[in-house]
Amino acid sequence: MNLAFIPSPSTGVIELGPIPLRGYAFCIIIGVFVAVWIGNKRWIARGGKAGTVADIAVWAVPFGLVGGRLYHVVTDYQLYFSDGENWVDAFKIWEGGLGIWGAIALGAVGAWIGCRRRGIPLPAWADALAPGIAVAQAIGRWGNWFNQELYGKPTDVPWALEISEGANRVAGTYHPTFLYESLWCVGVALLVIWADRRFELGHGRAFALYVAAYCAGRGWIEYMRVDEAHHVLGLRLNVWTAIIVFALAVTYIVVSAKIRPGREEIVEPAAAERAGDGTPDAGSGAEDTQDTEGAPDGQDTGGGAGGTGAEAPAGGADPGPSDEDTTPRKDASPQKAEKS
Repeated sequence: MNLAFIPSPSTGVIELGPIPLRGYAFCIIIGVFVAVWIGNKRWIARGGKAGTVADIAVWAVPFGLVGGRLYHVVTDYQLYFSDGENWVDAFKIWEGGLGIWGAIALGAVGAWIGCRRRGIPLPAWADALAPGIAVAQAIGRWGNWFNQELYGKPTDVPWALEISEGANRVAGTYHPTFLYESLWCVGVALLVIWADRRFELGHGRAFALYVAAYCAGRGWIEYMRVDEAHHVLGLRLNVWTAIIVFALAVTYIVVSAKIRPGREEIVEPAAAERAGDGTPDAGSGAEDTQDTEGAPDGQDTGGGAGGTGAEAPAGGADPGPSDEDTTPRKDASPQKAEKS
């Protein structure tokens, strides 16, 4: 008999009058807000504008939720489309079931749309958000605790998780894999923050490091789980996914470091002129204007397209904004400490 264990909640829903507050959904929502908060601080520290991370997250989060649910339903289709199951349950996301692989993949599509609309490169935004995503996953995993799901093999260790009798559940004490992954994700976030400060990761390498580190932990944690899953060559499908994604992330880090070393400088393009009066948007920031005092007569030192302050070439041709909104620094100096 195990005398020490982690108890599971008796219910995953708290009734606030007519409104049910589900623990799983609450953890996901809190995780999203924390990720955006951390990403915003890191984006500003890199030279970006406040609010950009949140604006792009408006695109990334809905796409990510849809992608996460699609991956779960497709890889665990038997839970919804086999005999005796109700396919409508596939839409009940509040009951649990989000695949991080699908969430990141489709969330990246939403983020790409948001970045294109703001005129900033996706890799730079992903680097700023990377540790925040890991922290969001650490918080979100506690939703599995509320739902008493995704636990590991039976055990009698002092930190075992107590599971009560229920649908597709056998009462007992099991390895709390949700806790293992939550702690691992916190470690991943700290690793990315440290490595980013130490090596000044750029061009998507901080995000790739997060992906690789998460996959390394997910592989052994997944191996401990006992919930039903598809197997390929004796390994759970998610283990193979972790191995493949880990290899791709490491390859990207190595190749990217050779092709585009250093960290790019965040330069958000100037806000478009207001329609009708041609005046710059008030929120364009100090970087969109230049001090013209002392400039030779006839020369314009003000910010041109993109607020760069570059003069137009002879003949009046305007080169327009560069396709790349970031420029690598030749001699990167130590960055201001990022509080995240």
